[in-house]
Amino acid sequence: MKKAQFSPVIVILFFAVCFSLFTPGSAFSAGFALIEQSVSGLGNAFAGGAASAEDATTIFYNPAGLTRLNGQQFIIGGHLIMPYVKFHNEGSTHVLGQPLSGGNGGEAGVTKFVPNMYYSRKVSDDLVVGMGINSPFGLCTEYDDHWVGRYHAIKSDVLTVNINPTIAYKINRQFSIGAGLNFQYIDAELSNAIDFGTLDATGSLGLPPGVLGLTPQTSDGYANIKGDDWGIGFNMGVLYEYKDTRIGAAYRSRVEYTLEGDADFSHIPPPLRAAGVFTDTEATAGITMPDSFSVSAFHQINPQWAVMGDFTWMNWRVFKKLEVDFDNPSQPNSVTREDWEDSYRTSLGVTYTPNKTWSFRAGTAYDTTPIPDAQHRTPRIPCSDRIWTALGLGYKVSQMVSFDLGYTHIFVNDPKIDKTATGDDAIKGGLQGTYDAHIDIVSAQLNLAF
Repeated sequence: MKKAQFSPVIVILFFAVCFSLFTPGSAFSAGFALIEQSVSGLGNAFAGGAASAEDATTIFYNPAGLTRLNGQQFIIGGHLIMPYVKFHNEGSTHVLGQPLSGGNGGEAGVTKFVPNMYYSRKVSDDLVVGMGINSPFGLCTEYDDHWVGRYHAIKSDVLTVNINPTIAYKINRQFSIGAGLNFQYIDAELSNAIDFGTLDATGSLGLPPGVLGLTPQTSDGYANIKGDDWGIGFNMGVLYEYKDTRIGAAYRSRVEYTLEGDADFSHIPPPLRAAGVFTDTEATAGITMPDSFSVSAFHQINPQWAVMGDFTWMNWRVFKKLEVDFDNPSQPNSVTREDWEDSYRTSLGVTYTPNKTWSFRAGTAYDTTPIPDAQHRTPRIPCSDRIWTALGLGYKVSQMVSFDLGYTHIFVNDPKIDKTATGDDAIKGGLQGTYDAHIDIVSAQLNLAF
C-alpha cells in the first residue's frame, strides 16, 4: 500500500482550524501555568514528561524525543478543566473599620476546554521536524459583581496560544537533541469594582473629604481592562537512551509581553468624569511568563511494565507585580504586588501494557504554589499547594489510529487570603477568608500515524 502523504497546504490549513478552537484555560497549576499539553502524559500525571517520548506531544515536554518517532503523526487532544473555587469570608474589614459588605462571590471556577495539536515528520534516519499548538498559560475566575472581594477582583481571564515549530536530531544511538521556537500570543481581561464612596470619604480623589457626598460601599463603579500582545521564546532538550532506560532534560524560556488595550470605566460619578479621571482610555501592562527546567527518567521494566518520574522547576520570581499604565495622565497607575517565588513539581507514574492494543496508566504529583503566603494571595489566582491523582488508558484501533483518555483530580490545600487594608490595598479593603478548591480534568486524544 502506498504510504499516505500530506502537502504543506493541508498541514497549514489543519493548524489554522486548530488555532480557532482555543479558549482561555482555567487552572491553578504552579500559578497559572497549564501543564495539560498531552492526554497520554496526563494519565501518568506527566511523570517522565521529558523522557517518555511516546508520541508527538513530546514537542512541548522535550523536543529531542521526536527522534523516537517514525513516519508522520497528527495528534488532536482536548482537556476539559473543571475547577471548583468557593470563598468563605472570615471577617473582611473596610479601611474605615466596618465589615466589608457583600456575599462570598458564588462558585468562581470557570470550566474551560483547552485543546492542543501536534504534527511530526521524520525527514531522515536522524532528523525529525514538528509543529505544536498549545496553551502554556491560562486563567479564568469570575465572582458575583457585588461579592465581598469585588474591589480586588471580579473577572480574571487570561488566554495564551503558543505556536511551536520544532526540529530534533539524533547524534548517535544514545543521544538526541531538539529545539524549537515559541511564537506566543496572550489575551487578558481583568475587572473589579471601584469604591467611590470610600475614595470620597478619605479624600483619595484629590478633593476635600466627603465633598461629593458619596457613601462608602454603596457608590461602586467598575473597571474593565483588556489587552493583548505577541511574544517569542524558545525550548530545547536532550535525550539519553541506554537499553530500557531514558533520561531527558528540557528547558523552556521565559516570554516577555507588553499588553496593549483599553480600560473602560462605568458608573462613574459625574463630577469625576468632568474632572477627567476614570474616563475610558488606552492602557498598557508588562508581564513576563516564567522559564522552566525539567529532568525526567523512564524505565521499561519488562514488555508489560514501565515506570517514570519527573522534577520541574518554574521561575515564578519574574512575576513581581501586575501594573497597568493608563494613557490618561490624570489616572493613577493600578499596581498589585505579587512577589511570587519559584515553584517545584515532582511526579511519579506507571504504565501497564498487557498487549499491543491496550495500555493503562496511573500517576501522582506534588505541585507547590509560587505564592509565598496568605498576604500575597489574591482572589484572581487563589492557588495553593496541590496533589495530583491521575488515571489514563490508551487503545490502538490499528497501526494508523489510536486513542488516549485521561482523568485527573487535583486536591488543593485550602488557600487562605489575608489582605490587610493598607498600602495599595487600603481602598480595596482587608480581605480575609478561606477557599474550598479542587480541580477535575477529563481529557481525550486522537492519534494518527502514517
